[in-house]
Amino acid sequence: MSVERLKVAIVGCGKIADGHVGELQKMPDVEIVAVCDREILMAEQLAARFKIAHHNDDFAALLSQYRPDVVHITTPPQAHLALSRQAMDAGAHVYCEKPLAMNLAQTEELIAHAERTGRMLTVGHSFHFDPPALAVRRLVAEGVVGEPVHVESHFGYNLAGPFGAAMLADASHWVHALPGRLFHNNVDHMLNKVLEWVTDPQPDIDAFGMKRRPVVHGDVRDQLLDELRVVLRGRTVTGFATFTSHVSPVSHFLRLYGTQGILHADFNIRTVVVEHGVRLPSAIGRILPAFKREAEYRREGRHNVLRFMKYDFQFFAGMNHLITRFYAAIRGEEPLPISYDEMRRLSRVMDTIWSQIGAEGGGR
Repeated sequence: MSVERLKVAIVGCGKIADGHVGELQKMPDVEIVAVCDREILMAEQLAARFKIAHHNDDFAALLSQYRPDVVHITTPPQAHLALSRQAMDAGAHVYCEKPLAMNLAQTEELIAHAERTGRMLTVGHSFHFDPPALAVRRLVAEGVVGEPVHVESHFGYNLAGPFGAAMLADASHWVHALPGRLFHNNVDHMLNKVLEWVTDPQPDIDAFGMKRRPVVHGDVRDQLLDELRVVLRGRTVTGFATFTSHVSPVSHFLRLYGTQGILHADFNIRTVVVEHGVRLPSAIGRILPAFKREAEYRREGRHNVLRFMKYDFQFFAGMNHLITRFYAAIRGEEPLPISYDEMRRLSRVMDTIWSQIGAEGGGR
């Protein structure tokens, strides 16, 4: 496909749509032609704030009238399958927010529909393309830590934050209807970091969930698990993933253990540092590494300051990178940034986790 200027539409005008619009409007070869939400006031406010010419509450009418090249789907997951199919049938490529679908069967159906219609599909794993994630890949490729042996992914969640508070205040919130509930809407962020290095098609998985909050509501909210641990065992690499709503401070990091060193990537403060073994005698070997670690953090801090001064230290940097690569794939300039096999593997692992922790949220 050769397009000078891609026409883009957005369906679903909640909070995450702001991030999509903000990043898209930075791109000179993109035009947001319309936004859509079944609540017309939501579409209207988004269009007004970002000076988008058209808004609608009828997705079919939007597709027919504006014929977008790409549709960004930023609705709750329950609508992803139907809306993605509808967009593809209208000739649009689809960027769908995570989670891509409700289960593996729906993921397979979406991929098959993309291949059948000749459209391209990606999923909003934006942290997978954040600066720390890119740096980790580069350092591993350069052999800095040798061969990966084990990986740990930690994802903290603030239940008192705007989204968490809204979910716990409303027993009918859409999160409570997801197979994995709270985890289902966020677990992509920690699992794809592990699955990148545990490359087995179907690794062994052990998962357990629990709830640390007191029972106070007397309804479905009291069944919501808020702590999750997952162990993945591959043939040569193992992984451990932690989702926590109670550890403070709320952290988001990756530790990759290799045969020659350990990488620590912090996604909150955007730093990547390397730990190597002690190579000097006794006491000196225990004293100097702390200064080396300090120097690494200073280097990372200076790098972040420079990026900030260049207006390149943005919250949605990963989303921008993912969109850019997806649009390059649409134009035939490079492959899809997230392969369909990666989407299948993640969905399969998520289905396994939900089956192990209990569909009703009771854990095991």
